Amino acid sequence: MTVLIDPPLWPAHGTVFSHLVSDTSLEELHGFAAAAGIPDRAFDGDHYDVAQRHFERLVAAGATPVGGKELVRRLTASGLRIPARERPSKLLPALRERWTRLLPQDPGLGEDLLLRWGEPHRNYHSRVHLLNVLEALDLLLPGSGLPPEQHRPLLLAAWFHDAVYRGIPGQDEEDSALLAERGLTALPTSEAAETARLVRLTTRHDPAPDDLAGQLLCDADLSVLAWPAPRYARYLTAVRADYAHVSDADFARGRAAVVEQLLALDPLFHSPLARELWLEAARGNLHGELEAFRRTRTL
Repeated sequence: MTVLIDPPLWPAHGTVFSHLVSDTSLEELHGFAAAAGIPDRAFDGDHYDVAQRHFERLVAAGATPVGGKELVRRLTASGLRIPARERPSKLLPALRERWTRLLPQDPGLGEDLLLRWGEPHRNYHSRVHLLNVLEALDLLLPGSGLPPEQHRPLLLAAWFHDAVYRGIPGQDEEDSALLAERGLTALPTSEAAETARLVRLTTRHDPAPDDLAGQLLCDADLSVLAWPAPRYARYLTAVRADYAHVSDADFARGRAAVVEQLLALDPLFHSPLARELWLEAARGNLHGELEAFRRTRTL
């Protein structure tokens, strides 16, 4: 057991709080918290916030007390610590600025989208994912050859592509596209239609060979597959949390099918820069997932 707890020093709600973490796995942390009666709402991405009154009880249950600096050091070394910029609650100013640059005439639509991306049932499909896709497009767009008049529909498609998320593959993308068609009334009809078309492409990530905008959006959406190992592990944990209602065996079979579908995509990434940046790492991560499923015999 490697669950750690630091001293209750962090003030909030009329008391002080400790951080409860694991330096091994989130599964271990969640199991310990559940057994100790710590509610799910106390979890904040890589730790549980626990009030002072629980400190001695959690230590007695097996949590190891350490200083705050030691807790952060061990959490960081484990790869489980989430940087501040990746926390959904910290992203609103940066995302609002991006929306203002993109569509300043409709701030209300931007706020509606941010509320959707911040819905409490989202784990992977959150504001963090939205910003990651937009930042990936920041890398891919310069020098891509996409005409400037096509940039806005592409960026809007990034904002809308998971705006509706209920965990229903295919239907979520269609509903998100319909939301774009209804919401972008201030734009020329052709731009709204192009945005919706691009959103629908994220269902299968199979743009046509001459569809440069579609290729860029799909590449940006799948850039997560190339994340370094600790960050990729957090991505997998978040995806599993999005499907918490599914049994482990059913999730393993479904996730393995998704991984095999991704590995079968030819190409997995379309733009030359995306292939250079992400292809090798993405294939390594995907093959690693399949191998892990086979080792644990969950397929």
